Amino acid sequence: MPKILTLFFIIFSFLFKVQAQIRVYSNEFLSIGIGAKALGMSNAVVASSDDVYSGFWNPAGLNFIQNNYEIAAMHSEYFAGIAKFDYLGTAYKIGDSAVLAGSFIRFGIDNIPNTLELIDENGNIDYNRITYFSVADWAFILSYAKKSTIPGLSYGVNTKIIFRNQGKFAKAFGFGFDVGLKYNKGKWLFGANLKDATSTFNAWFYNTEKLEDVFIRTGNDIPSNSLEITMPELIVGTARNFKLSDKFSLRPEIDIDLSFDGKKYVLLSTKTVSIDPYFGAELNFKNIIFFRTGIGNIAQIPDFDKKRINFQPSIGAGIHIYNLKLDYALTDIGDQSVALYSNIFSLSYGFNKLPTKKIETK
Repeated sequence: MPKILTLFFIIFSFLFKVQAQIRVYSNEFLSIGIGAKALGMSNAVVASSDDVYSGFWNPAGLNFIQNNYEIAAMHSEYFAGIAKFDYLGTAYKIGDSAVLAGSFIRFGIDNIPNTLELIDENGNIDYNRITYFSVADWAFILSYAKKSTIPGLSYGVNTKIIFRNQGKFAKAFGFGFDVGLKYNKGKWLFGANLKDATSTFNAWFYNTEKLEDVFIRTGNDIPSNSLEITMPELIVGTARNFKLSDKFSLRPEIDIDLSFDGKKYVLLSTKTVSIDPYFGAELNFKNIIFFRTGIGNIAQIPDFDKKRINFQPSIGAGIHIYNLKLDYALTDIGDQSVALYSNIFSLSYGFNKLPTKKIETK
């Protein structure tokens, strides 16, 4: 492990010499979140996540899945269906003390008209010359989680491979790591996830041959190949289980997101760190029906000579029948004045044995 960390630091130092730039809101598509359960709680699940979705929220939570195998899928649309978000995940128990999982994520806008060649060489408009392209962000996350020898403590690691595509005009390839911890003590649950632990690097490659004339005429700088760095982000959370009666239980959670990539519109922000708290709660009826709510995106917004506090509520529900879980959330990915609320559904299923095909013998 020390040799691997040394190699990362050498690569890190070298890349900083090659026109590297630290970006605020870098790889922000990975901050949207997956699973209607978490989204209905405003993403406050780093301490309580205990299913296949933990491969995204906190890899250490994978150690608490209930079945040997779990699969999950989600499709959501934002901005009146213009942007589409898709997720597919799977988890597999390795014995009693380890779990291996994979998560696939795509966030993109498709069928964007390319009108750069709309006018032919004779100056005539020819709509047949219009082509279409997509702007999409892709991520594959490979997770490994293992139980500690300390009762209730587990840890996990994510390896992230990122591909960002802007048609024929730009592409980026990136990689990074997350490290998660989870500790259950009686009715209390504690969690932490260090996202982009070694920083995540995106290498951008631009094809500006057909765009140079436009850049020059509009006075814009022509982009050149560069390296984008996503700084580490620490999310810590605490949750507690309350038994209200024989049929009802309640689990509230508070998470705090500490990011170090520059000032953001969050509750507290300095040049060094931005502090973004969010809250969620889940009401459980006999482990069959669940009601959820949360408050997130709490921010101080400049308003002339003062600042106002803005926040975004979310709600959700879920049903768990046998090993099938269907979850729903009504939520948003940002300011309500920018994007409308979206209806989000996610589905997961757990099982203990792979299906086998019977071979008939005569």
